[in-house]
Amino acid sequence: MSGANCAIVIASIMLLGGYLRLRRSWRIGLSLLTLLGFTVLVTPEPSVLRSAVMATLTLLSIGAGRPGRGVPTLLAVVIGLLVTDPWLARNYGFALSVLATAGLLVLAGPLARVLAQWMPTALAAIIAIPLAAQLACQPVLILLNPSLPLYGVPANILAGPAAPIATVVGLVACLTLPVLPGVAVALLGLAWLPSAWIAAVAQGVSLLPGTRLPWPGGAPGVLLLALVTLLTLVVVLRGPTARPARWPAAVLAVLLVGLGGYAGSLIGAGIGRVASFPPDWQIAACDIGQGDAVVVRDGDQYALVDVGPDPQLLTVCLATLGISRINLLVLTHYDLDHIGGVDAVLGKVDTALVGVPENAQDERLHERLAAGGATVHQGARGDSGTLGGLRWNILWPIRGATTMQVGNPGSITIMFDGRGIRSIYLGDLGEDSQNALLRASPPGRVDVVKVAHHGSADQSPKLYAQLQARIGLISVGAANSYGHPTDALLNTLAAVGTLPMRTDREGLAVVAPGANGTLVLWTEKVGDRGPPATSTPTQTVAPDAAGPVGAAG
Repeated sequence: MSGANCAIVIASIMLLGGYLRLRRSWRIGLSLLTLLGFTVLVTPEPSVLRSAVMATLTLLSIGAGRPGRGVPTLLAVVIGLLVTDPWLARNYGFALSVLATAGLLVLAGPLARVLAQWMPTALAAIIAIPLAAQLACQPVLILLNPSLPLYGVPANILAGPAAPIATVVGLVACLTLPVLPGVAVALLGLAWLPSAWIAAVAQGVSLLPGTRLPWPGGAPGVLLLALVTLLTLVVVLRGPTARPARWPAAVLAVLLVGLGGYAGSLIGAGIGRVASFPPDWQIAACDIGQGDAVVVRDGDQYALVDVGPDPQLLTVCLATLGISRINLLVLTHYDLDHIGGVDAVLGKVDTALVGVPENAQDERLHERLAAGGATVHQGARGDSGTLGGLRWNILWPIRGATTMQVGNPGSITIMFDGRGIRSIYLGDLGEDSQNALLRASPPGRVDVVKVAHHGSADQSPKLYAQLQARIGLISVGAANSYGHPTDALLNTLAAVGTLPMRTDREGLAVVAPGANGTLVLWTEKVGDRGPPATSTPTQTVAPDAAGPVGAAG
């Protein structure tokens, strides 16, 4: 929205100058000065810089009496900025800003004219503007998230009217804050209303079914989507009144066949997912990026160990699993990648086990959970209870200890046992705290271990050797900057025969008890384990592990 924000600010100043009967040169000068201040205020990020430089050139050309055209101005700005800083070519924000602007300049008008043949002109323009930007940006967005936003254009239409109000009122509030702080606070309160509406639209749309449709990632996905977009525009922009021609008809036929194949693959994948998903699953590691969120279940009773960094991602996972109530919430410690998604479960928790609060912010989190109806209890070694037919016990930390009470070393470590699976969840324990756990509360052998700290190198081989887990769940973000999971951790798991299950490659990973002591695996993606197998025990772990493991993909 940086380009739109700059346009809103400049238009406001020009209109104000016109109302005050200022000469055009004064209005342009005042607009340039305001634009400079606005850029400094919001920080000159690449997208903001592109917008500001383009707006500056446009104002100068108007002042010179030779208004420039949009596309040449955009090209001149892009070339100039890339010559000044070639690294901008690798910046997603800059690329998306350029593509969105190009889409508006090139596609918005033709799309509006075509749409106006079926609807009022004003409505056609309202739809064409976000549609043009979405079409131009989507091939690059595929590199960030290999999926297609089904409701992207309607969401932008709903949120769009609030943007200029939030921009203008927020800017005025910032300008008056040093002089009239009381007035500024009132204005900031007004600016919050449209901002809250934009956030509500984004959150509401993210909760709708089928929010994002899968699409191939990487360069093949970009090229395929660019081709589909180009062919679609060839057909659509001709309009219904254009004379018939053979090659657009052929293009339309190709698009219809491709669309049918794509829809068929989605339907088939959905049917296959329902058919292969183990109905008696007990453990589910959510794919929530670089963070932890693991569900333990028995019947209609659910425990959730950590909530990940993002409430929207957790909401999607819980909806996928059909969970609306959390009977037991365990927050192992207070790092953002373990508690950032707590808004997704507020008001839905019966009991919350938490660690020792480190500051007032942690205590406020407890208060928010309690306000939502949860019973909040500080968990420590010796605490125990039941979840349906499963028994849970907390092994770490030690209540009243002088060290390893907070942070990663103080991560609540909980074990679940029953219905054929014994599992342990290590939070972000490091090697020293893992060794201390071994001495204080030896866990013994388990079937499933939630690997500590997303697979960092700070691990205790002695602990994993005692656990001898058949499956090691590694909740980790794709292409994370930490290098998780590390080769050291993967080698430690391999040495004891533990099969690593990574959410960055496997997506949502589900574990269920199988026949004759086996464990059934279901994963959202194929990952690096080869083609999907059936739910029969066809994949085995090392001979010294607890037994065979079946896999379903």
